[in-house]
Amino acid sequence: MRRARIRTAACVTALTAALAAAGPTPPPAPGIRWGDCPQKPVPAGMRCATLSVPLDHAHPDKGTTRVALARIPATGPARGRLGSLLLNYGGPGAPGIASLAADPVLFAKLGERYDLVAFDPRGVGLSDPVSCGGVQEADSGAGPGAPGDPAAQLAALRAEVRQCERHSGRVLPYIGTVHVARDLDLLRQALGDRKLNYLGFSYGTRLGAVYAALFPQHTGRMVLDGVDTLTEPLTEQALASARGQQRALDNFLTWCAHQEHCVYGTNTRTAREKVNALVARLDEHPLTGTGGAPFTGDDAVLAIGSALYAKTSWPDLAAALARAERDADPAGLEGLVEPPATAPAGTPSKVPADNAEAALTAVNCADDPDRSEEKADPASIAREIDGLGEQFRQASEIFGPRQLMTVLSCYGRPAGSDFMRRIDHPGAPRMLLVGTRGDPATPYEWTEETARRLGSAVIVDYKGDGHTGYPVSACVRGYADGFLTDGRLPAGTRACPAGE
Repeated sequence: MRRARIRTAACVTALTAALAAAGPTPPPAPGIRWGDCPQKPVPAGMRCATLSVPLDHAHPDKGTTRVALARIPATGPARGRLGSLLLNYGGPGAPGIASLAADPVLFAKLGERYDLVAFDPRGVGLSDPVSCGGVQEADSGAGPGAPGDPAAQLAALRAEVRQCERHSGRVLPYIGTVHVARDLDLLRQALGDRKLNYLGFSYGTRLGAVYAALFPQHTGRMVLDGVDTLTEPLTEQALASARGQQRALDNFLTWCAHQEHCVYGTNTRTAREKVNALVARLDEHPLTGTGGAPFTGDDAVLAIGSALYAKTSWPDLAAALARAERDADPAGLEGLVEPPATAPAGTPSKVPADNAEAALTAVNCADDPDRSEEKADPASIAREIDGLGEQFRQASEIFGPRQLMTVLSCYGRPAGSDFMRRIDHPGAPRMLLVGTRGDPATPYEWTEETARRLGSAVIVDYKGDGHTGYPVSACVRGYADGFLTDGRLPAGTRACPAGE
């Protein structure tokens, strides 16, 4: 997931002028024709459609791309209905339609008064998906671990970009959050809603904030949970993520120390050292994993990081670490990670297996202005990695080096948009932001930072662990649902306890 300091009203004027210069506003979207969903199975009543939107909103004559969407109609009395609630589950690169189909029950209360509408953002899932031909993990050399030869690294990254261009069609140059936010406004119009009511998680908070900055007059009730940064460049994002992951791991180890038979005992300081030692040992001497493949330190870090996203996974993580330490068996850790390059169950075969990874990189790079082809040379790569190494290791001995390598992901791509860094009190109505203190992916400080930039946000401070609060905290859901359905918003920051 991310992006700067509050400035004066003059910045608002400059931002407004920049938006006006971005090009003509596309004509209003037509109505939507709902039909059967291509993905099976789906919940009762769920219907699907596609909406054509301009490839380039500033130049509509360049052609169109499709945005796929799904709706579950409101279940309550007609007189109490509030229109549509748009949902974004995160990513970037996560398909909203598959997520809504998998678990509509979480939003059952909201679904009494709202039509629940999910969508696959442009380039994702069923919306003219981008792809890199499956090369990103296997061939680019840009994954976790040592960077190797900088010249070879840069050549691999440039080759990857060419592969992405070859496999993604026309949509790749027009991917990014600003484009998706403009798509959202056309979707709002097509649904017949005067204002956009919205619930976004993780990356979805970035999208919601950009929409509120572009279209403050059309922003309705908005809840953003697991709040992304609008200001930080990729390097600072990676560093904050390493710190957040380490904080979450320390919280897990504290929890484990109070459980029976924790493999690391009751001393949390030495427990951290033992986890670090396990990863280092696997880097030197990998275990034998499923199918005879080596299970390395990178694999262990990926598994541990995945389990930290939800506190419900902590018992499984404790058991998996015990199995690896006592039996030299990585099967438990392997089971914590979803198989890579696998589309969600029931997804039509037209979605490339690497779509989620390809879209994630494309959107993050389109949203970040600090990397460009002009700056990309082997010497600059070597200097950057060498200069940052110790700082990242201090943030986390196991997560830091892996996060450091993500700063290379946009080399070889065009510079992205600086729109998000210029968001400053855009005049949007009051909204609700949820930050989780033990969040490994979107640190709580990003919630406070984004609230300051928007200038119209109230914070719910969830004291728990895991990524996002709405799915696991009745207290958070109470505030969010109350605002979305009845417009109730607290006057200032409110806290929700851990351990509900």
